[in-house]
Amino acid sequence: MLDNYLLKGCGTALVTPFNEDQTVDYEAFGRMVTRQIDNGIDFLVPLGSTAETPCLEDDEKKKLLALTKELCQGRPVVVGAGTNSLKKTIETIKMLEPYDPDAFLVVVPYYNKPTQDGLLEYFKAVSQSTDKNIVVYNVPGRTGTNMQAHTTLRVAELPNVIAVKEASGNIDQVLEIRKYAPSGFSVLSGEDGQTFPLMAGGAQGVISVASNVAPRMMSHLCHLLLAGEMGEALVLDNKLKPLYKDCFVESNPIPVKGALSLLGLCKPYMRLPLTSATPATMDLMKKVIGEYK
Repeated sequence: MLDNYLLKGCGTALVTPFNEDQTVDYEAFGRMVTRQIDNGIDFLVPLGSTAETPCLEDDEKKKLLALTKELCQGRPVVVGAGTNSLKKTIETIKMLEPYDPDAFLVVVPYYNKPTQDGLLEYFKAVSQSTDKNIVVYNVPGRTGTNMQAHTTLRVAELPNVIAVKEASGNIDQVLEIRKYAPSGFSVLSGEDGQTFPLMAGGAQGVISVASNVAPRMMSHLCHLLLAGEMGEALVLDNKLKPLYKDCFVESNPIPVKGALSLLGLCKPYMRLPLTSATPATMDLMKKVIGEYK
């Protein structure tokens, strides 16, 4: 642990593997969690957008979280619980609380397009609904709303809000949050490609998609940055850039699940409305995996 930060380093936004018949492949999920731990990942993030969570049933969510907790070997587990309805978000939190996650990841409500005041009141209500830690997640490319720095900083003052996953793509905005954040509040990159500049500017880590494929490399990158080893970190970051890019040539997690299937870790199946990776995407992932081997 770094100083008084609960979350730091590299956390993996875990995919949910499916069988051909569309059932969850829990055996493959367990193997992937174990692989993450064995390769130095600092914390685990099941049931996020990378997990295709909108297409999961409640029983599946509970079983995936329970399995993550069983296999995490003491690493923090941050579980996705956010929706675009306050009532549904709180119901999801209450449903998952018995499985003892270390924190809930709560996304900015999508589709509704709330005002900044609405966001503050929403996160206040979520915070008051649980004694568990909350990580807020700003990803305007998926939600249609950017939570601005001044709003995030007000939300950060809530007693159990411990971190933000920032995927706005606006480095200045993220660094402003980092500059004025209260003590112990983690600022985490939500985009692999911004891990280096944000951590060089003082952010504590990343919630990564690429680390599904390359957990050892991504965790090592974060550990180098936390240690101030900027030269070695820059070399590794440059090596990882093709993976950052290729993981998003189609909607996440289509490419990363294709890559995991090439590694023999899971099957490439998705649940509609997402479809499996195209042959062109599979060729890209095969090439980038080959370079890292």
